[in-house]
Amino acid sequence: MTSILQSLSKTVHLSLGISVILFLGLYFANGGFDIDVLFWSWVFRYIHVIVATMWIGLLWYFNFVQIPNMPKIPDEQKPAIGKVIAPSALFWFRWAALVTVVSGLILAYLNGYVHQAMTLGIGSGGGKNTAIGIGMWLGLIMAFNVWFVIWPNQKRALGIVECEPELKAKSAKTAMLFSRTNTLLSLPMLLSMVAAQNLY
Repeated sequence: MTSILQSLSKTVHLSLGISVILFLGLYFANGGFDIDVLFWSWVFRYIHVIVATMWIGLLWYFNFVQIPNMPKIPDEQKPAIGKVIAPSALFWFRWAALVTVVSGLILAYLNGYVHQAMTLGIGSGGGKNTAIGIGMWLGLIMAFNVWFVIWPNQKRALGIVECEPELKAKSAKTAMLFSRTNTLLSLPMLLSMVAAQNLY
């Protein structure tokens, strides 16, 4: 078991294997179920929750761990963060954001509320559609920030793209402010999503 846990790849594959076994156990213990829209809705909700957990987890890592502690790190050690850890974290961060949005839109389509949610429930009774719609719009704004503001500015701030020192410093500040904006929006977004599932 130690050899499995020392490898991220093996750990993730084992986790997936256990999940498949659990799924099959639930399937056969329940007498099976149809591979229909309800099934695919479940599949995309599962994907949506997994990637959203990675996205928001990394957002909070940046804001609660990395950014506040960077001033405490000696200058000679900062390249380890800027050249190795941050680019890797940003890779998973931006792709998790994209897959969260795509899987969420597919889920909304499969459940038949994508139009009602995107129009915030106006003309369709409000309530659940308004709540999930607010969450979806906040998620879209956050994903836009990731791909079109945070990532381009982080590329300059981390030296992935060469630029003048003044622009590099400005880009680092812009990336931080938009990352903080996403942190600000994250709790209302999650509240709206959970409210739509549990209060209506």
